[in-house]
Amino acid sequence: MAEAEKIRILIVDDIADTRDNLAKLIGFEPDMEVAGTADGGQAAVNLAKKERPHVILMDINMPDMDGITATEIISNTVPESPIIMMSVQGEQDYLRRSMLAGAREFLVKPFSADELINAIRHVHELEKVKRARYAAAAPAAAAPVNPLAAVAGARQTGQIITFFSPKGGVGRTTIATNLAVALHQLTQKPVVLVDGSLPFGDIAVILNMSPKAKTIADLIGSFENTDSDVLESVLVSHSTGIKVLLAPPTPESAELITGANMKHVLELLRERYAYIVVDTWPSFQEQVITMLDVADVILTLMTLEIT
Repeated sequence: MAEAEKIRILIVDDIADTRDNLAKLIGFEPDMEVAGTADGGQAAVNLAKKERPHVILMDINMPDMDGITATEIISNTVPESPIIMMSVQGEQDYLRRSMLAGAREFLVKPFSADELINAIRHVHELEKVKRARYAAAAPAAAAPVNPLAAVAGARQTGQIITFFSPKGGVGRTTIATNLAVALHQLTQKPVVLVDGSLPFGDIAVILNMSPKAKTIADLIGSFENTDSDVLESVLVSHSTGIKVLLAPPTPESAELITGANMKHVLELLRERYAYIVVDTWPSFQEQVITMLDVADVILTLMTLEIT
C-alpha cells in the first residue's frame, strides 16, 4: 500500500509505556502509521485538530481532561476521525458514556494485538463508507431546492413515513407528532398523523385532544366499504393544521383491526394528503408489518446501547 494511503492513527494515553507498546503494534502493520501521541485529553484535542488522523485510540482515565470529554469535543470538531475507546473499566456505564460521547468502538484492557488491529480496520472502513455516501449525496445537496418541496412535487400521491422502534420509551410518538406538524408548517401541504399504535395509542394525549373524538375504531365493521369521504369523517382536525387519525380507545377494539384494514386506510390517505406520518408500536404483529410494508420511508428509533 502506498505511503499516502496508510491509516494514520493518533494514540492517546497518559502512560508512556502504553503509548510505546501501541505504537510498536501499529508499526508491524504495513498499511498503518502513528500520526502522533498525546498524554492527556486536551493534548489529544489539539493534535486531532492539527493532524486530522484516520483513527484515534483514546484512553478514558487521564489527567487534565478525561477521554470521554475529549471524545465528545473531537466528535464535534473533527468528526471525520473515528475514536476507539480503551479502558481497564469494562462496566456498562463506561460503555454507554463512551458511545454517547461519540466513540465508535470500545476495547477493554488488556486486549490482544489482533483485537486492536481489527478494531482499527473496522472503524476506518466504516468511516470510508460514510464518506463515500456523503460524496455521492453532495451533487443533490448542492441544488438550491427545498428537499421536502422537491419530493412532494415529484409525487402524485402522498408519501407514507412510518416510525418504528424495537422497544418503547425512546420518544417515537413524540418525534412522529413533531415531524407531522413540522412538515405541514414547512411545506404548507396537507399532512395527516396516523396513530398506528393501535392498542397503546397516546397521540390524543400528546395533542390534548378530546377523549370523545372519533377514532379508527369507528370504521370497524365497514372497512371494506370505506372510501376517502368516509375516512375523512373520522379524522380529527388539530389547531396546528394537521389532521389526525386516532387509535382505538381500548385494546379490545384494536384487536378487531387487521393488517388489510390498515393498508386500505393508508392507501386512501395517499389520495388526499401529501404526507402521512404513521406511529406504530414495538411489535411484529400483522398490523405493524403492513404499516412498514406500505411505507415509502421507515424511520427506526434506537438507543445507544451495547449488548
